[in-house]
Amino acid sequence: MLRIGLTGGIGAGKSTVSAALEAKGAVLVDADRVAREVVEPGTPGLAALVERFGDGILRADGALDRPALAAVAFANDESRAALNAITHPLVGARTQEIVDAAPSDAIVVQDIPLLVEGAMAPLFHVVVVVFTDEAERVRRLVELRGMPEADARARIAAQATDEQRRAVADVWLDNSGAPGALDDTISALWAERLVPFAENVRDGVVVRPRVELVGADPSWPAQAERLIARLRVLSGAAALRIDHIGSTAVPGLDAKDVLDIQITVADLDAADALAAPLAAGGFPRVDTVNADDPKPAYQGGETDPALWAKRLHGNADPGRPANVHIRVDGWPAQQFALVMRDWLRSDDAARDEYLQVKRRAAAAAAEYGSYDAAIAAYLDVKEPWFDRAFHRAHEWARETGWTATSS
Repeated sequence: MLRIGLTGGIGAGKSTVSAALEAKGAVLVDADRVAREVVEPGTPGLAALVERFGDGILRADGALDRPALAAVAFANDESRAALNAITHPLVGARTQEIVDAAPSDAIVVQDIPLLVEGAMAPLFHVVVVVFTDEAERVRRLVELRGMPEADARARIAAQATDEQRRAVADVWLDNSGAPGALDDTISALWAERLVPFAENVRDGVVVRPRVELVGADPSWPAQAERLIARLRVLSGAAALRIDHIGSTAVPGLDAKDVLDIQITVADLDAADALAAPLAAGGFPRVDTVNADDPKPAYQGGETDPALWAKRLHGNADPGRPANVHIRVDGWPAQQFALVMRDWLRSDDAARDEYLQVKRRAAAAAAEYGSYDAAIAAYLDVKEPWFDRAFHRAHEWARETGWTATSS
């Protein structure tokens, strides 16, 4: 099952996007629809709201008067928190019932207005944010829904900011245009990303892009943070730390458009125990890789090949290739990944030297059509430089008093 979190500010047009995805075959879980269901007449939810906010939130027929509730519940932070404390657990429980009833191979789209506010983004394989600028949202709420402007602005102000939504967005859909303007974009999202992603999760397939360098992307760290947040949820206490490593973690360094993430664990048993949860979360294991190439010993350091063992997972998402290295705390490769990253961040000359090596490696890889042959040619050029860099990076660490930081 592939779970998509869909969100956006009030008036942004989430319902238009969710309806389009449902028409293509997604199982839709509409949080607003569920929220209405759990406060229907006779439900414990409605009784709790009346107890907290009074009979004034009821219509003459005993049903909830939603505008009346909004007027009092969004008046201040305390009232809004009380509303959320009553409704969120009920909505969550009913939502889980619907998700559990969906087919195992379904693409489930959960339309959640407060996804960001509830810190729920890491629970989904993909987060889609529907954006419309505030002025247009106010216009829609006033002209199309008949909402007083003051109420519209209060509702908008009570929700997450665009910057907060952008931080969790794997897909950003600008819905500021005319009706139907997003149709082609939604179709492409469904056919080119969501359906293949779901199939890859089902089949345990890792996405392998072309082995080529692209210009340094300043958004790589933010993209890595989104993956790290998901990996933290999937790994739980087994992850002692999770870090963005590799070339995409070094500002200004051209790289393959593949994020490298390192999960540090206590031992290989802990790494193996993560195989199933990571695969279900969209990060299948790469069974053909079980170790890093040992590097020459540093100042009498350990060269035992057993201490270079690791587990490797990849991302099944066609929209965000990644390598997830699971390494044991304190083992040589786990430390080298962190030292190497920080050395290249601090030493411009070393970074430029490495870039030239990467360019030669990419040129060698370009001679081959298959991924396996291309990556082998790429590594054949890089590995001799890494053998020397292993010593140089550790010498830099010794001279500077380096300690590993998380980033």
